[in-house]
Amino acid sequence: MSGSGAPGPGAAPCRFAHYFVLCGIDAESGLEPDELAGENFDQSPLRRTFKSKVLAHYPQNIEWNPFDQDAVNMLCMPKGLSFRTQADNRDPQLHSFIITREDGSRTYGFVLTFYEEVTSKQICTAMQTLYQMHNAEQYSSVCASSSCSMDSLASSIDEGDATSLAKLQRYNSYDISRDTLYVSKCICLITPLPFMQACKKFLIQLYKAVTSQQPPPLPLESYIHNILYEVPLPPPGRSLKFYGVYEPIICQRPGPNELPLSDYPLREVFELLGLENLVQVFTCVLLEMQILLYSQDYQRLMTVAEGITTLLFPFQWQHVYVPILPASLLHFLDAPVPYLMGLQSKEGTDRSKLELPQEANLCFVDIDNHFIELPEEFPQFPNKLEFIQEISEVLLQFGIPPEGNLHCSDSATKLKNLVLSDLVNDKKNGNIPSNALNMYELLKGNETIARLQALAKRTGVTMEKITTPLTEKEKDGKLSCEELELRDYKLNVQLREVFANRFTQMFADYEAFVIQAAPDMESWLTNREQMQNFDKASFLSDQPEPYLPFLSHFIETQMFATFIDNKIISQWEEKDPFLRVFDSRIEKIKLYNVRAPALRTSNYQKCSTLKEAAQSIEQRLMKIDHTAIHPHLLDMKIGQGKYEQGFFPKLQSDVLATGPTNNNRWASRSTTTQRRKDRLRQHSEHIGLDNDLREKYMQEARSLGKNLRQPKLSDLSPAVIAQTNWKFVEGLLKECRMKTKRMLVEKMGHEAVELGHGEANITGLEENTLIASLCDLLERIWSHGLQVKQKENPERGQRNEGKSALWSHLLQYQEREEKQEHSAESPVAVGTERRKSDTGITLPTLRVSLIQDMRHVQNMSEIKTDVGRARAWIRLSLEKKLLSQHLKQLLSNQALAKKLYKRYAFLRCEEEREQFLYHLLSLNAVDYFCFTSVFTTIMIPYRSVIIPIKKLSNAITTSNPWICVSGELGDTGVMQIPKNHLEMTFECQNLGKLTTVQIGHDNSGLLAKWLVDCVMVRNEITGHTYKFPCGRWLGKGVDDGSLERILIGELVSSTSDEELGKQCRTPPQQKSPTVARRLSITSLTGRNTKPNAGQIQEGIGEAVNNIVKHFHKPEKERGSLTILLCGENGLVAALEQVFHHGFKSARIFHKNVFIWDFIEKAVAYFETSDQIGDNEEALLLQRSSCKTFCHYVNAINTAPRNIGKDGKFQILVCLGTRDHLLSQWIPLLAECPPITRMYEENALLRDRMTVNSLIRVLQTLQDFNIILEGSLIKGVDV
Repeated sequence: MSGSGAPGPGAAPCRFAHYFVLCGIDAESGLEPDELAGENFDQSPLRRTFKSKVLAHYPQNIEWNPFDQDAVNMLCMPKGLSFRTQADNRDPQLHSFIITREDGSRTYGFVLTFYEEVTSKQICTAMQTLYQMHNAEQYSSVCASSSCSMDSLASSIDEGDATSLAKLQRYNSYDISRDTLYVSKCICLITPLPFMQACKKFLIQLYKAVTSQQPPPLPLESYIHNILYEVPLPPPGRSLKFYGVYEPIICQRPGPNELPLSDYPLREVFELLGLENLVQVFTCVLLEMQILLYSQDYQRLMTVAEGITTLLFPFQWQHVYVPILPASLLHFLDAPVPYLMGLQSKEGTDRSKLELPQEANLCFVDIDNHFIELPEEFPQFPNKLEFIQEISEVLLQFGIPPEGNLHCSDSATKLKNLVLSDLVNDKKNGNIPSNALNMYELLKGNETIARLQALAKRTGVTMEKITTPLTEKEKDGKLSCEELELRDYKLNVQLREVFANRFTQMFADYEAFVIQAAPDMESWLTNREQMQNFDKASFLSDQPEPYLPFLSHFIETQMFATFIDNKIISQWEEKDPFLRVFDSRIEKIKLYNVRAPALRTSNYQKCSTLKEAAQSIEQRLMKIDHTAIHPHLLDMKIGQGKYEQGFFPKLQSDVLATGPTNNNRWASRSTTTQRRKDRLRQHSEHIGLDNDLREKYMQEARSLGKNLRQPKLSDLSPAVIAQTNWKFVEGLLKECRMKTKRMLVEKMGHEAVELGHGEANITGLEENTLIASLCDLLERIWSHGLQVKQKENPERGQRNEGKSALWSHLLQYQEREEKQEHSAESPVAVGTERRKSDTGITLPTLRVSLIQDMRHVQNMSEIKTDVGRARAWIRLSLEKKLLSQHLKQLLSNQALAKKLYKRYAFLRCEEEREQFLYHLLSLNAVDYFCFTSVFTTIMIPYRSVIIPIKKLSNAITTSNPWICVSGELGDTGVMQIPKNHLEMTFECQNLGKLTTVQIGHDNSGLLAKWLVDCVMVRNEITGHTYKFPCGRWLGKGVDDGSLERILIGELVSSTSDEELGKQCRTPPQQKSPTVARRLSITSLTGRNTKPNAGQIQEGIGEAVNNIVKHFHKPEKERGSLTILLCGENGLVAALEQVFHHGFKSARIFHKNVFIWDFIEKAVAYFETSDQIGDNEEALLLQRSSCKTFCHYVNAINTAPRNIGKDGKFQILVCLGTRDHLLSQWIPLLAECPPITRMYEENALLRDRMTVNSLIRVLQTLQDFNIILEGSLIKGVDV
């Protein structure tokens, strides 16, 4: 757009208003029922909805913002036309709306709806006819109801009252001879920025001009032409005064470094919802749940929606945003994506009558009743209490109660007062005192004087004596200081500062975690989906613990992803305005308090910029920067647009179709860099749209399930609705692919890093977030295209109140299957989990059954809701690696799916459904413990089997065996095994992942000696089976004489995993020492080749390294330390190898000698001899080490347990590690005389260099606080 020349329609970007619109009844087409708005023929004709039409709009079109007639009509009159009679309330009502374009840019509409008398005889007659038909129907239904039960209409009529029908007709009727009919009409301004207060004042003044007894000073066209073509947008950081019909109007725009413009009064939002509720809804919006606002008042819907999204700064809502959902778009409520929508409640309908397809993840906000329904289980906003405290301090300063104000004045009544107080109560017109009124009114109708006045205004001459005794200055003073408005502005900005400050504090270091991988924008856009652009794990590890539940969810949202995208793009393009302001605030923080990055505390820091923010707005409003041209007479045809009180005149379209041709002052200013920059910022979306890549990027790269920001309001043909649904189906499939891929990559990535660790797991927090988001996705898929009205069988879990579409489907499936089960045994997939051992003793097969898994969940009394049950069932199926199989089985019942779902539903699109199940199947490649680790207090049945080695020993022992199973969450205590049984079942509180089994017996009877191969234990709900290898004897006089052993567990993979292919297997967990190693150590067999000195040293390094790594993980993700100490490659096993190297164990008479024998010999030596040291200090140290060593060994020997010699060595190593004594004991043992008798000369323990390096390695464990599992050291008191 060039600076010279006309600023006609092309100058739209810098114009205050883009369009003026008039909507109402089309006299030619008459009364057309509005089927889309949900026609209800039970209602009286006055209460029905009829089609409205855009009667006129000026200008015809603007290239920047093409006029969308259907959308504007639908949003100006979301309920269509409404009729009233003189008996009804006909107060004008103001509401606003928003249109979001595909690229995310927005246009705002401000609408004043008022009632105009119907002059068309044809329409009045049509209404009378409709009433006669309605009354006849009613009469027949009343007669019918006297014999049967009352229907909804008749129930309001007193039984037996003959006059009741007449009464009813009188209250709710229309008689052409007696009543005056009124119909709604609306005037609307469409603007690029949300200047709500200014537009409201302008429309109210227009309305006053129409209803006033005197015609306005100038024809209405002058004012409309002025606001469309001659009032510019105020430049950033400036204020602007322009003129309405009676009074000047002031608007202001924040500067480049201030928070973006927001003109909706947050005071109303806090009054309507209350502070606590608002913070909860705000959190749901941040976590991108589905938010449904519900109110009778359109303006309330808009105020709450805009208020909450304003508070998101620096983030922006990225999904469907329809603050006013027209009745014709109700089908959009089953959109399976996050949305923020507003629904108008009809009078007298309560929440329970509202049937919504998807409620599992829904935040329902009943604005009029000050009530919210929240989704289950969502994390709280960080520092919520302090945050609420800070906001309430701001609210109280402005006299607003933090708990909200349920009876806060309605926008409609406010408007009524505004209009009437000026016109009726004080008999004044605008702000002109009554003493000047007569003179003014006399002159006002005089066209010559009016022209003269307009001319004088343009030339700057004031006509004080004629117009008003107030000087311009006084007028300005009165206007600028409209106290209430100024207070609202100040409150708005201060509340927004408090919210923005929270994000500035929380994300002060975000830049350090942005991954800038691409060399240029093109390569970044091309690979956008494959690239990770934010280091989430490092970011979370840097955050205070209390923030993590919220932040781990939040950084997965689309709004956060877009924020980071904008940051990356800002290397190549001008910064997004929100990002620019946010970054400048972070820089400010860093300047003021130079804080070390390590000091991430959860200390609450209050906002310190409240005063400055309020001052800058106040200054702008008090000192006006720009004044627009006054409205003036236009070159109009005489005699048209005659003034008639109460009727909006027919406007002369030729004068409103185009702007002025003269090169006025603000058009020429548009060439300045300021204007250019401003336009760039405001329309950055449109700049590169010719670039195909950019187009593709805008539509796809950022959109994951948000292909639709807003439904197309302009075309509601079945084809368009089908296309919308198809986009949803594609979006859901894409989201499923991304989510499963992410879950796999995260899990496997962590496992690859941790192959040497005892525990292969991604951060519990991150895993939980991903699984919660999968549960949410499944709920959304199951609610897409759901037939809402399913009220059958309410006693079975109350389908309607249940809220979970998935659980509702499962319940109906269960019902059908159980009916079949009664008639015939239902087919059950046979589990592939038969456990075989060389002895032929096995764990009985655990059958795979969808219904059985449902029953497990139904038996969990801890879960109170259907949403909770659905989530538990998903977690259980995922842990059992049956999610895909179960859902396939559920969907195989096609008759049920057809009954529950519409044809377009995702679950009835066969190809997509198959792909979806395939993506879920890929999750079987990794091990999840998402059920076991979440439901920690439930009772779980376990089954254990002891498998002896029959070839070498008797299968059953005559003694009394016992077992104690321990897991990460607790142990069972000692349980006696029934005599002559190898298998037992027991129930106890969830043990978590199993870690150890203690097994032993009392050595009674003839056949007491028992050679146990292993113990198997299975969780009967999740099917997880653990193997605890033993391969040792239990009994006196055999092996090392042990009557009890501690066995370390390993998770046994089910055979179905192996079928998935070796390449995607979870790396195996560390196992307990294998039978082979144990036997070789105790010389039962010589088959195993002994490791050489290098391998042994490597083993020690590896074992210690794994323990160090364990402690470098966040506490919640460490897993089992027992495995790292006593497992196959654990520290005990590694030290055993050291002590066995060069050990003279086999004797001539075949009596085995154990390491423990050497330890005891060393103790005997220490207790009898006095050591000779080089100096006194070393001697004292040596003595104390000897003393503690002897004390520990004696404590182990005297413990009331029948532990064998190898078991005792294990306890000694564990205690030595715990108390950081190993590095002191090793040199003592290496120096003591018994070593020469019991070890060969080349033994590692006799090599000084090896011993020194061993000591150094063990010293690295000094810094860690090692806590041992109780089962390892039970009964040993040191």
